[in-house]
Amino acid sequence: MAKNRRTFLQLSAASLAATSFANTARADASGKLSVGLIGCGGRGMYLQEAFNEVENVEVTYVCDADQGRLASAARQVSGGGARPVKDMRTILDDKNVDAVIVATPDHWHSPAAILACQAGKHVYVEKPCSHNLREGRMLVEAARENKCVVQHGTQVRSTSTMIEAIEMLRDGVIGTVLVSKAWNIQRRGNIGHQSPKDPPQGLDYDLWVGPATMVPYQQNRVQGGWHWWYHFGTGDMGNDGVHDIDYARWGLGVTTHPSRVAAMGGKFFFDDDQQFPDTQQVTFEYPGDGTVGQKRMLIYEQRLWSTNYPYNVDSGVEFYGTAGQMFLSRRGKVQILGDRNKKIAEDLPRVEQDAPAHVQNFVDSIRQGHACHAEIGIGHLTSSLCHLGNVATRLGRGFKLDPASEQVPDDEEANRLMGRSYREHWGTPRSRS
Repeated sequence: MAKNRRTFLQLSAASLAATSFANTARADASGKLSVGLIGCGGRGMYLQEAFNEVENVEVTYVCDADQGRLASAARQVSGGGARPVKDMRTILDDKNVDAVIVATPDHWHSPAAILACQAGKHVYVEKPCSHNLREGRMLVEAARENKCVVQHGTQVRSTSTMIEAIEMLRDGVIGTVLVSKAWNIQRRGNIGHQSPKDPPQGLDYDLWVGPATMVPYQQNRVQGGWHWWYHFGTGDMGNDGVHDIDYARWGLGVTTHPSRVAAMGGKFFFDDDQQFPDTQQVTFEYPGDGTVGQKRMLIYEQRLWSTNYPYNVDSGVEFYGTAGQMFLSRRGKVQILGDRNKKIAEDLPRVEQDAPAHVQNFVDSIRQGHACHAEIGIGHLTSSLCHLGNVATRLGRGFKLDPASEQVPDDEEANRLMGRSYREHWGTPRSRS
């Protein structure tokens, strides 16, 4: 089985290669890869370190709407050698740049990545790849049309523990997997109640809002707080739960959108300005061909006010099969049980989600012309579960989805929440310094 495990991911990637990627004109195995960082917050600064650790890769640009963050990044990245710019179009216009990292707030993920694809750049886009379901589809189409490698920032896809555990599920270690349950249980902070005011000096708030419709500046809806607002974020289901949803879907073996979504939840604990729920229970049903044995169910559970969680780990997934159960966590924990809870021995590595391996896979995909582990089609299916779950929770009711059209039949209210309105942010020329 060891040999099969080692080749499992390559075979999975090969199955995706029909959508052949790789605009590799400059980014070949012998040339240095030039990368631009768009978004210089905590995640962006972490990722640039991982990129700069890869052989023959250099982060040559840093970009942010906040001049303080931008100046700090310019001092730190590539030994102070990265060029700081406020407008990402400067990076996209530079034909020497091969790829970009999109580590902005969620509302910029798809627009920035789509623009990058249209400019012929490969993209590492943070999770979730989109702010809403329709944007995700647009990004998939942009990547395919421009033959760009687009890696979704769900590092579990490149983590050895996950790869081998999922292969064991495919090999039938617990029989046929019919249900998976993911959880995201942790104690988040209170963002308080605030009122609009003038943006701080040094922040280009108009640029930060970008393509979204304008709302007044408020400190707790920008840096540190944007995750929790409908306008800019995707809640914790899209922020952190997306990782566990990703391998819950992977292990369940489903490769389409679900056909039914049901959800309940809301703000049970936090008395603050957050709009997204701190408590959620979401269920997705995949009917397959509709016959017994082909149906699948994925469950997502969220409590953002608790430190009591299963297996003493804040995030994880249980897979329920016809001949047993597997517990798997991106924190590097595994337990496999057969019938009647009989323990099944395994020799899996205990590796936490592996960002450096994910970055390396992205670079290898660009240079070698094959699909990456979390290519954007995978990212779209996973991110869409977060959007569908949030929409159902927001509506307070479930709905049916047509997986092919990505529409909710005869439900204008739900369909409206699958997308959003945009403004002409770059309708007139502006300085790109």
